[in-house]
Amino acid sequence: MKTHGSLLETLAQFRDQRLFYVFLLGICSGLPWVLHGSVLSLWLVENGVNRSMIGLIGVVTAVYAFNWMWAPFVDRIRLPLLYGRFGQRKSWILLCQCCIALAVLGMAQGDPGSSLGYIGLMAALIAVFSATLDISVDAYRITVFKAEEIDVKMPLAAAMATIGWWAGYGFVGGAFAVALGGETVGLAWPTVYTVLFFAYVLLTGVISLIAIPDQDLSALQVSDQVSNGYSWSGFASWSRKTLVEPFKEFFDRCGPQLAITILLLLVLFRLGEAMLGRMSVVFYREIGFTEDQISFYSKFFGGLVTAVFAVLAAVLNSRFGVIRGLFLCGIAMASANLLYALIAVVGPNTNLWLITLLVDNFFQAFATVAFISFISYFTSRTYTGTQYALMASISNFGRTTLAAGSGFVVNFFGGNWAYFFILTALAVIPGLVLLIWVGRLLGIYEAKREGMNQSVSQA
Repeated sequence: MKTHGSLLETLAQFRDQRLFYVFLLGICSGLPWVLHGSVLSLWLVENGVNRSMIGLIGVVTAVYAFNWMWAPFVDRIRLPLLYGRFGQRKSWILLCQCCIALAVLGMAQGDPGSSLGYIGLMAALIAVFSATLDISVDAYRITVFKAEEIDVKMPLAAAMATIGWWAGYGFVGGAFAVALGGETVGLAWPTVYTVLFFAYVLLTGVISLIAIPDQDLSALQVSDQVSNGYSWSGFASWSRKTLVEPFKEFFDRCGPQLAITILLLLVLFRLGEAMLGRMSVVFYREIGFTEDQISFYSKFFGGLVTAVFAVLAAVLNSRFGVIRGLFLCGIAMASANLLYALIAVVGPNTNLWLITLLVDNFFQAFATVAFISFISYFTSRTYTGTQYALMASISNFGRTTLAAGSGFVVNFFGGNWAYFFILTALAVIPGLVLLIWVGRLLGIYEAKREGMNQSVSQA
């Protein structure tokens, strides 16, 4: 992965209007996470639901690890009525946003005390349509730029997507929602979800219908439907192009060794973060922090510093390379988890918490920007949504699926959070070792790609 330009040249790239579109769509992607995540966890804690059950309900986020299974259809199937007006990507974005809004409204009608299964179902629906939304948002972010711009623009786009995601997750869905249900305002959680329903409809509606251009910017030609009519051969040809070719092209282009190593890295690198999962707000409450403190420190302050660090991460990743950035992220992640272990011993010390959040959100920003750039670098522009979803899903597997068992891990340690966080810090080591190996293979891959480009230019 190449490095580019001076600091001023890199910062000047942020004037590109397309980066503003990426930011807005990042808001749409981030907001659903808090609706089935930390806000729901607080509601469940308030109703006396135990750690293990909260963790199990968190298994709904496993759909983010498997959205690659239906990504080929999102890449290629036109939606009636919507496609002609909005194009391939935006039509799917609008459909998913409508479905998420209805599920949020349905959540507001539930009660964890008497209908925990219903609450889990609504959370699952939000997660399913949010994961589907991400397929089109991620593809839009890549294909809105030309192929020759990827090396320069993608770290910046990753930063804007991260800032937007945290604006939706940390500010609108996090600080705002937790403050409404906290000690000061004190709204009932069903009322909070009703307010969030109207906020989601208004916010995403304005972003998608007004702010984002209507034209279909996908490089993929979705018009090649079953060209041979409704014959079996036509269906077989369409199925092969839709379900097989995206994955075959990735392995052919990268080679089996690099492709498998990349996928392993995506699983292992954020394993320590995955183990914390949705237990963070449970930890904050058990250690003695109030809901108002969680709203301000974890959501508002955490989101603010993540946005600042995201810009810094974009500049550093663009100038010095993604591999070095990821290695720095791993060290920061282990450090943050050890600081959380210290909080578990010391108690609800806000000064220590601020330091911990600075380190933790440093990791979050750098890891997100570096990972988005890393995945985008290996994504084909022909099968953008499918290949990006495959790699993002594998990356999310640890952060979502493994998180469902985090409550059991804490219980195994007898509720000793310090032991739990030390374990999460140690879980970073395998990812760092694998990252070194990926760096070596990447050099071979880039040399091969450069040789192919020279051969084409000479021909």
